[in-house]
Amino acid sequence: MPRKPARAVAPWVRTRLRTAPGTALAYGLLVLVTAFLAAGLPRAVDAYETEGLWHAVDSAEPRRGALSLTTRVEAHLSPAAQAAQLTPERLRTTRDALLPLLPPPLRTDPAHSAYGVHTTKRIPGLDPWLPRPDGLPPELVLDAPSDLAAHSTLTAGRAPRAGAGGAMEAAVTTRTAKALQLKPGSVVHVPGKDGTPKPITVTGVVEPREVDNGYWAVDPLLHTPLFTAKGTDEIRWYWVASLLVAPESAPGMLTTLGEPEQYWRFAPTVGHLTAQDTDRLAAALDSADSGPGRVKLRKVLGDNGGFTTGLDDIVADYAGMRDAIAAVVAVAAFGIGAVAAVVIAMTGGLFTARRHAELALLRSRGASLTGIGGRLLGETAAIAVPAAVLGLLLAVPAVGTGGGARLWPACAAAAAVALLASVVLPLRAVFLHRRPQLHGGREDLVTARPSTRRTVAELTFLVLAIGAVTALRRRGTADSGDYLVSAAPVLVGLIAAFVLVRLYPLPLRWAARPARRLRGAVGHLSLARAGRSSSTGALPLLALLVALTTAAFGGSVLTGIAEARDRAALLATGADARVNQNLEMTPLPAGVAETVRRFPGVGEVSPVQIEYGLELPDHKGAVDNGMGAPLIGVEPASYARLAARTGFGPFPAALLRSTGTGGPAHTGDTDRVLPVIASPRVAERLGRAPIEITAAAGRFHVRVVAVRTATPALPDKDFLLVNGDDLTNRAPTALLVSERTPGSLDGPALRAAVTAKAGSLRVALKEEQRAGYVDSPMQTGAERIYLTALGAGAGYAVLALTLSLLQSAPERTTLLARLRTMGLTRRQARRLLGLEALPQAFLAAAGGALVGWVTILLLAPGVDLARLALGRAPDEAMALGAALRADAWSLGLPAAAVVLLAAGAALVQAWWASRRGSIRELRAGDAR
Repeated sequence: MPRKPARAVAPWVRTRLRTAPGTALAYGLLVLVTAFLAAGLPRAVDAYETEGLWHAVDSAEPRRGALSLTTRVEAHLSPAAQAAQLTPERLRTTRDALLPLLPPPLRTDPAHSAYGVHTTKRIPGLDPWLPRPDGLPPELVLDAPSDLAAHSTLTAGRAPRAGAGGAMEAAVTTRTAKALQLKPGSVVHVPGKDGTPKPITVTGVVEPREVDNGYWAVDPLLHTPLFTAKGTDEIRWYWVASLLVAPESAPGMLTTLGEPEQYWRFAPTVGHLTAQDTDRLAAALDSADSGPGRVKLRKVLGDNGGFTTGLDDIVADYAGMRDAIAAVVAVAAFGIGAVAAVVIAMTGGLFTARRHAELALLRSRGASLTGIGGRLLGETAAIAVPAAVLGLLLAVPAVGTGGGARLWPACAAAAAVALLASVVLPLRAVFLHRRPQLHGGREDLVTARPSTRRTVAELTFLVLAIGAVTALRRRGTADSGDYLVSAAPVLVGLIAAFVLVRLYPLPLRWAARPARRLRGAVGHLSLARAGRSSSTGALPLLALLVALTTAAFGGSVLTGIAEARDRAALLATGADARVNQNLEMTPLPAGVAETVRRFPGVGEVSPVQIEYGLELPDHKGAVDNGMGAPLIGVEPASYARLAARTGFGPFPAALLRSTGTGGPAHTGDTDRVLPVIASPRVAERLGRAPIEITAAAGRFHVRVVAVRTATPALPDKDFLLVNGDDLTNRAPTALLVSERTPGSLDGPALRAAVTAKAGSLRVALKEEQRAGYVDSPMQTGAERIYLTALGAGAGYAVLALTLSLLQSAPERTTLLARLRTMGLTRRQARRLLGLEALPQAFLAAAGGALVGWVTILLLAPGVDLARLALGRAPDEAMALGAALRADAWSLGLPAAAVVLLAAGAALVQAWWASRRGSIRELRAGDAR
């Protein structure tokens, strides 16, 4: 049997990988890291958006999130038929019929849900022994909730049940019992429809369990009575409380004046939902409120059926925050994605340059482009595909494990990385060797005139960049689906790279001319080589510029977020800490100011006296309902320094110079004129002439000497600022505390010291207020993505610079070997390579910092970070906004690192080349 002929040619892929295992491993590592980042990004976004949805629903007040369905008995029914509709069995049957009708993806939590009967009108308690603070009887709400025993603990008496002859029995919570002086055996009478009082016997006292869950929290009156007031001219206080009637006694409510109503309150559960279910959830709520779902619900509830919920508003608020944050995150995603793509393309370019002679030889011997491209594709795919799969497998368990992270976007991202890494080398090789090339042809940048097609492409990108920046400045980042807007920083970096590549030779030519006249050839030679070096092409510059621009943009986002939170926290507290009574207008106890001043870490204390509701006269003499504004008495010196530090209405202390007419001794001097600083609306009302003011702090005339839009004591309100020493009745109501150095004040310890002085005092801390603005996983998730983008951008920038230097490393090594035969010393070799690398590095660093700064200036008007920075902060804090802020560290540090790394790499290469022999580089005819 004839033998099978042996293969004459070794397998291409295996041979190439065995020839350069280090190169293959490095390329695989690059693809693995890139695939990991690409696969992790969508999973991280899905995870924090899903957690944000859960947090939005779970952290909302149960009253807002509950799904409430109600109905009333029909009036035309007989009393027996009406009573039958209020029985526990009928209510339970209706609940079981309603649950399947809630449109998906709505689901409910039975443990926090309830159903029952309650009166819709408050009815007075007729018994004279009930508490009547101002002579008004307490008003009662009768409620018969289901499953009371499972949500409370009986502390006295017994559980209520159906009384004899239909009499009602009820339980009360411990707080209600204390407020209304009830105990087991108490009988409360309420008005009846027939004019006779209806008795309700209190049989037990219960202690609610988990009052924050939906069972109790939807109606807080169930567990805690309300002490409220009515009247305008004469305010009279009274109690409002609930009696927890036994469900079997619920039909007895029909005999009272309370107009009973059946209810079913379903607490929603969102653990099964993901961020992608938001639109379905909103559509389901709309359907239940006023769509087909409402029709199905009314078939069970009857014509009187109703459906109310605030869950739709919660979902809408969440969707608005998600879209606002997604638009900002998209900018970072585009930036880091572009940098990664360019670095992979540079790696392919490096491989192509290293194998230029090999591929040129193959083409000269008749190899087809298809054959070369196919073999190179198989070679790179053998590295890229396993590396991308491994990156995906590492990203799936590492990112998005909390739930809600989809798999297919991660797979698509990893596949895109594998595809790019596989085709970049064959495509570049096929393009460069589409025609056979002569050995040793020069590829200097100065002599390579840009083609018409390249010019057209650059102009196209310029138009796109202008359009993206214009759209972003006009529309902002509101449209998260507009990818052109999100790619604006990348396009700006791309245009800057094109411009720098075209302009780069000119300054080097100018610098090389005077260098000719210097002693020695090192300076002139380094500048001449820097201008001709192929490593100054568009790809390295593009990678560095986009990486530095992305880092600068990310740093500006983080800086803008930090400044917005600091500003909003100061808006709420006025200083690093604020001390006042629980009732703000109450004067501070004696000695509190000295206690705070002596506390470690306190730099300065500014006492202020705030009187709210001061009625301001109109300088025009108009008769109207009046305008109110707080009167703020301050110490001018310390308060002026505080205003300067916070930036809220700084002013010279001399504006509020004391007139020496303060204190009780000048009570009768109503003609004295005090200088005041006012907000714009107050200044407009008072005018410039002195006008009389009557306040609890005294009666005097004021003259507006300055106008400020804000002041630390009340940054978000109108105000009238006066020297406290000029007030007749001086009594500080708050202390504004500034720390000596950042971080020197121990806030909790200060609070403990102040409350030990007086239990009624309250201490508000700026740091605690600032931490409260980070209340959503979406905020922290987006910030983590930007931090990752900063780190990844810096890493890719370093890699891009390294690849740029490696591409020309063999040629520089050969040059040094040849120059050493001509007498070049080691010191001159280090100078030569250093001076050759510095112009390129300085160009990239200076260009990156400049482009990053310009990008921030261009995009700042269109990027609002308020939702990302402040979450669901009060409206006055949101009104401050949060804009991009150029950060010197994110602009200068990466740029300086680029220069230092380039210089260090050049020195290391010169040192390494000087230690090696030069025989290999000097062999005649060797192209390596």
